[in-house]
Amino acid sequence: MPYKKIAFFAVIVILILTINNLVSSIYDIWQKQEIITQAQQELDTQKEENSQLKKQIAQVKQPQFIETEARDKLLLAKPGEGIIIIPPNQVAASSSSIPQLVDNRPNWEKWWDTFFKA
Repeated sequence: MPYKKIAFFAVIVILILTINNLVSSIYDIWQKQEIITQAQQELDTQKEENSQLKKQIAQVKQPQFIETEARDKLLLAKPGEGIIIIPPNQVAASSSSIPQLVDNRPNWEKWWDTFFKA
């Protein structure tokens, strides 16, 4: 009879250890699945960025882009064209001289006009 109790407790201990190992393995797999999901999202982001960069490279290789950059950055012009350089202080002065219309009505009136007086 005591052998049956010892065998019963041995089986219980073995089952508890097995269940513990199974739970631990399931938890590890779950964590690794999260890592895989995050890596997949990062890969998708990198692929999108890569495709955008390829589009930019294709655009940069076009003659129109090269011509535009040469005209803007290097101040080059076609034969017969002239270059006009406006000093920065005059550009700031001319943009500040444009009157700005300021709407001082309360927001609820602006919303009312947006939705009901369209």
